[in-house]
Amino acid sequence: MKAVVVHGAGDVRIDERPDPVPGPGEVLVAMEWGGICGSDVSYWRHGGSGTAVLKDPLVLGHEVAGTVAALGKGVAGIDPGTPVTVHPAEPEGELPERLAGRTNLAPRVRYFGSAAFHPHTEGGFSEFRVVRAEQLRVLPEGVSTRDGALAEPLGVALHAVGRAGNVAGRTILVNGAGPIGSLVVAAAKYRGAAKVIAADVAAPVLDIARRMGADETRDLSAGDNLPEDVELVFEASGAPAALGPVLHAVARGGTLVQVGNLPGEPAPARLGDLVTREITWIGSYRFADEISDALVALREGLDVSPLITHTFDLADAGAALEVAADRAGGSGKVLLRLGAR
Repeated sequence: MKAVVVHGAGDVRIDERPDPVPGPGEVLVAMEWGGICGSDVSYWRHGGSGTAVLKDPLVLGHEVAGTVAALGKGVAGIDPGTPVTVHPAEPEGELPERLAGRTNLAPRVRYFGSAAFHPHTEGGFSEFRVVRAEQLRVLPEGVSTRDGALAEPLGVALHAVGRAGNVAGRTILVNGAGPIGSLVVAAAKYRGAAKVIAADVAAPVLDIARRMGADETRDLSAGDNLPEDVELVFEASGAPAALGPVLHAVARGGTLVQVGNLPGEPAPARLGDLVTREITWIGSYRFADEISDALVALREGLDVSPLITHTFDLADAGAALEVAADRAGGSGKVLLRLGAR
């Protein structure tokens, strides 16, 4: 089979790999669509993502969907041909009682397409992938595998919105309108937010945010300012330089949910308002099982299509990564066609 493999910084190849065979408790999935995430871009650009550094070639991709191709021994309750997406996490280790159910915070979490551990965890940008049966999520009727590939990042957004509690009827600011930020916009509106303001330094992505449900946008590159005294803010850019202005936009006694990944090394940031405004700053990391909630939202009509701006064949993965990395060029979610549709 063909697979999208990163060998090092700037070195992505379409490699031939042996066709996988499902073992006991496993399922073979014929992959159809994969969405390129910022971590995929980082592995390609830098040879690592955050604190995870490539030691061996790695199949990229954790936002995927396809159809069941074959069942391993002992697997029942699902038929070949069933359209599915995949929960890409495999938590390891015991959680303390206070973290019951928060599997994203397990001591070790292996994730599709991640070099966090060695041996690395291969991703899903390949024609076939064997997965544990419990990682499968059947797509609801009417949800295509193309949209199903976005269930994973939509799960990230729904988890972030859930970290803020009940958002119904509230005014919300989302700073950073890339794919995750735009999905936070959509997730907040889906959960009943009255007004969502999206801000970014790239005008093209603000147009995507509007089509994903933003009621108002602020183009920071054109001199727009962040709104003042917003009770609930989501920071989705992950830029340390943005923290000062974003914290200042939070109302006194308000809440900031940090969705964008911040650097794993020291970086300058202006944080004084965190104290003087008594802001509650909440972290949000991946998701527990909100990928299942994402499928319900898709079934109920949450439209992710405005986010999809480009599609490429698997053979053109290098060009797809180039486009995904160019936010100024207006790319939203870039999809790879991994196999038959």
